[in-house]
Amino acid sequence: MGLLGESLTQVLIPASAIIGIGFALLQWFLVSKVKISSESESNNGYKQRLIEDDLEEEEEGVERANIVAAKCAEIQEAISVGATSFLYTEYRYLSIFMGAFGLLIFLFLGSVNGFSTKSEPCAYNTGSMCKPALANALFSTVAFLLGALTSILSGYLGMKIATYANARTTLEARKGVGKAFITAFRSGAVMGFLLAANGLLVLFLSINLFKLYYGDDWEGLYESITGYGLGGSSMALFGRVGGGIYTKAADVGADLVGKVERNIPEDDPRNPAVIADNVGDNVGDIAGMGSDLFGSYAESSCAALFVASISSFGISHDYTAMSYPLIISSMGIVVCLITTLFATDMFEIKNVAEIEPSLKRQLLISTVLMTAGIAMVSFFALPSDFTLFDFGTAKDVKNWHLFFCVSIGLWAGLAIGYTTEYYTSNAYSPVQDVADSCRTGAATNVIFGLALGYKSVIIPIFSIALAIYVSFSLAAMYGIAVAALGMLSTIATGLAIDAYGPISDNAGGIAEMAGMSHKIRERTDALDAAGNTTAAIGKASLPWVLQLAPLPLYRLPCLVPLAGIKAVDVLTPKVFIGLIVGAMLPYWFSAMTMKSVGSAALKMVEEVRRQFNSIPGLMEGTVRPDYATCVKISTDASLKEMIPPGALVMLTPLIAGTLFGVETLAGLLAGSLVSGVQVAISASNTGGAWDNAKKYIEAGASEHARSLGPKGSDCHKAAVIGDTIGDPLKDTSGPSLNILIKLMAVESLVFAPFFAAHGGLLFKIL
Repeated sequence: MGLLGESLTQVLIPASAIIGIGFALLQWFLVSKVKISSESESNNGYKQRLIEDDLEEEEEGVERANIVAAKCAEIQEAISVGATSFLYTEYRYLSIFMGAFGLLIFLFLGSVNGFSTKSEPCAYNTGSMCKPALANALFSTVAFLLGALTSILSGYLGMKIATYANARTTLEARKGVGKAFITAFRSGAVMGFLLAANGLLVLFLSINLFKLYYGDDWEGLYESITGYGLGGSSMALFGRVGGGIYTKAADVGADLVGKVERNIPEDDPRNPAVIADNVGDNVGDIAGMGSDLFGSYAESSCAALFVASISSFGISHDYTAMSYPLIISSMGIVVCLITTLFATDMFEIKNVAEIEPSLKRQLLISTVLMTAGIAMVSFFALPSDFTLFDFGTAKDVKNWHLFFCVSIGLWAGLAIGYTTEYYTSNAYSPVQDVADSCRTGAATNVIFGLALGYKSVIIPIFSIALAIYVSFSLAAMYGIAVAALGMLSTIATGLAIDAYGPISDNAGGIAEMAGMSHKIRERTDALDAAGNTTAAIGKASLPWVLQLAPLPLYRLPCLVPLAGIKAVDVLTPKVFIGLIVGAMLPYWFSAMTMKSVGSAALKMVEEVRRQFNSIPGLMEGTVRPDYATCVKISTDASLKEMIPPGALVMLTPLIAGTLFGVETLAGLLAGSLVSGVQVAISASNTGGAWDNAKKYIEAGASEHARSLGPKGSDCHKAAVIGDTIGDPLKDTSGPSLNILIKLMAVESLVFAPFFAAHGGLLFKIL
């Protein structure tokens, strides 16, 4: 037994979640103190404060400031209404899916023993009796629904805070870049802490409520809890794909016609697709990302808990040791809270050059502090010696082994994040080389960008391989499980940085549409550029790349014994055909999502061209474009096009397991993992490099950059084309591949008892 008792554990986990929620609400309150319209305060004191606030904006008087604030409020309302409307429509579709798939889970798992209500021998805790399969079917279904609802809530809350904060960030930019940075980062922190705390609290409460029925049957309890991860990731799939199609269709349409054909600035209010573009940032990069990260967290925690339940922790009913993954997450919330204070209260941003280092410092500080926190948790929560499940045998492990497993995952995440920064930031030579290739046109830009993406795979793969080998050597499957949790332990800080980017991007768009001065737009562009790079780090280290390898890999061995077989031999035909087909799936999925973005973008381009050609006075800015039609195009396309990729992911494991059996399914998971990692990393980094190459030319911060510009030059147009090609790669296909791999893995784990009992029908017939 560890030094931390069960009673204290029962208090500390929910307490840390409540602290996280309270801190998020505090940040929301501080952001709300920024007023977006003078209508809310009509006294003279407010007008005087407006004059003082706008000293840095010399050309703006009180009247001009009031007009700008009113415009910002109007634009914010349009973006918020568009995003809310889309999510409500999407969630109505998903509610039907939730009910249908929940019923499928119950029927499949309940049929394992013919819907028997009799207790049965435990699979791992030999000599004990476990609850009937029908109970596991019911509680897995309930867990699935809880995970799905929490995932939806995570995405929705993220969207609401982002649309609440974008105009406030714009108006704070009038006071200086430091004020705007704090507003944007605090808003991102609201989403980060709400997601981390809500996910932890709902999971903790679910376990304790399920325990009222399961009692000492921890094997059945934590097997049913895996449905929580399945629910979270299934909602994330549709949120990521649907939101990604929405935002990139609008983005591509706005850029191709606006920048390349009409030579107008980004986010120019004359562009009919500009509102749809800004709405897309919130439903794709915020709501979709929030659901995705919650799904990753839920799956990581549930799978780690299941591995622990069939080890000595579960068999001996050591609650504190069993809760080690949850205590790690609790410590992460506290560490991220302290880390956030460094950005918002301890260090003041005084100029543009300090923004990106401040964001990167968040990653480093949280990693260092979390390492110390992991050491404390490992010492106090775990016994000094224990055994872990290792393919049917027991592996002797010490508590410091798990400290190293979690730590190596944490630090591997940071290493991959900084590697991604090197390949996607325009401060370094790879992106500068891509920008330079635009001298000879879009073709060479595309060639250089693709080469950069392929090359950027090398270091992350070696880092992941090292983390897996060390973790597995020290603590078998559970070691890999907690290494993945180490990568996610600072999720609140990582998500705050990720959400900061789209909020800053929206702030820049609002500044342009509201007609604010060039000086303000420069500040918001600087915020956005820094967010672009750090968001690329986040995309590499949190939502998908780092988890792609570890999580499905340790679920695969979990699946094998759970389904009643002892090993998977890749040389057997059953496994090898699964391996080949699985390796193909990421390409099939990417083709579907890329084609969906292309089809929607085609309609968007045609509509934007039509408005520019047929509406008199649009280019002169004397009439307002029809924003609503462009919003409708993106909405209709995303809701329609998200179904086929979602069906591919959800149905593949069911078909493979039912018709071909567990061995073929295991090969399928391994194949999709191996190819999916490479495709996802290269797609994201290629798109990020093209995006920042374009921004490098637009900013003109160096002599080399100025020689490639200015905006509107042939070189800049070639960079815009590269950026447009990269949009669906980095914001739709790449991030969605994470969900493809992890969702198929956890779905296979949930349905493993059914596959073991009734799978392989085709081979049985033959």
